[in-house]
Amino acid sequence: MRKYENNKKGYEEILKMKPCAIVLEPTGVYAIRPCQYFKERGIKVLQVSPNILSREKEFRGKKTDFYDAEKLENMVNKAKEYEYNPLRELVTLYLFLKDIEVKYKNRLKRALFLVSDNDKLNKERLEKLAKGDFTQEELYNLEYTPLVLEEIKILAKNLLEIQERLKEVRRMIEEQVPQDHVLLTIPGVGRLAAGIIIGIVGDIKRFPRPESFVAYCGLDPVVERSGKAVISKGISKRGNKYLRSLFYFLAEMNYSKNPTLLKFYESHRDRLQGKKLYTALARKLARIVWSVWYNNRPYEPK
Repeated sequence: MRKYENNKKGYEEILKMKPCAIVLEPTGVYAIRPCQYFKERGIKVLQVSPNILSREKEFRGKKTDFYDAEKLENMVNKAKEYEYNPLRELVTLYLFLKDIEVKYKNRLKRALFLVSDNDKLNKERLEKLAKGDFTQEELYNLEYTPLVLEEIKILAKNLLEIQERLKEVRRMIEEQVPQDHVLLTIPGVGRLAAGIIIGIVGDIKRFPRPESFVAYCGLDPVVERSGKAVISKGISKRGNKYLRSLFYFLAEMNYSKNPTLLKFYESHRDRLQGKKLYTALARKLARIVWSVWYNNRPYEPK
């Protein structure tokens, strides 16, 4: 057994063996750099999906560096060649910026509440606040007001910059989505939404059943059984939080554009209400996305 550092020194030591192929388990960001490094040097890089590995009972029972490597070696026939996905990196950046935008907005609204009765945010007001122009603001003249105004100026300036960056990254994501991609045939799913789904999921074929994809999105229902009683406890929320939020948003805002979702809404709105109804719609939409994408067939209302 040999061990190598996950850095340039380790990569160079591996290259001395003149490998023709490298097999590894994709472990998020820690696998991207070595995969790309070796690929650019003409070495075939194969990845074994964690889903496939988790099905191996022995693999779960024994977790050692040697056994992991040995198992990967014996699963070459189930591995897929690594491919760089620029869309994934763009989506990761977009979601990171969205998180920052929300934090800046919340902090700015807090600061505005301390000195004003108006916490509404629009571009025109943000531009004035970023310049330190408070002439049209009705402010409370309190001891902490000067300090808070300085904070508002900084926050408004940074928020405007983040929003501009978001526009740029959004445009880049939309450009990466082919015009004829099958997801765009689903009513209510636009280029940005399709790009985010593709960027996060990567290869839909790693989800052989719609239930596995729904679970990956954290939209699978949690049901507890005790004797003859069956208790529903909502959704698991154990999957990807961004996909879960995206499907919920699309279901809430665009269900009327999608014949399948509209029919589901009309037939369930008396039994389900509020968040429960939109969560069920989000789960339905996730299944539609899986079916259309996995089978590579345009959406057809049923």
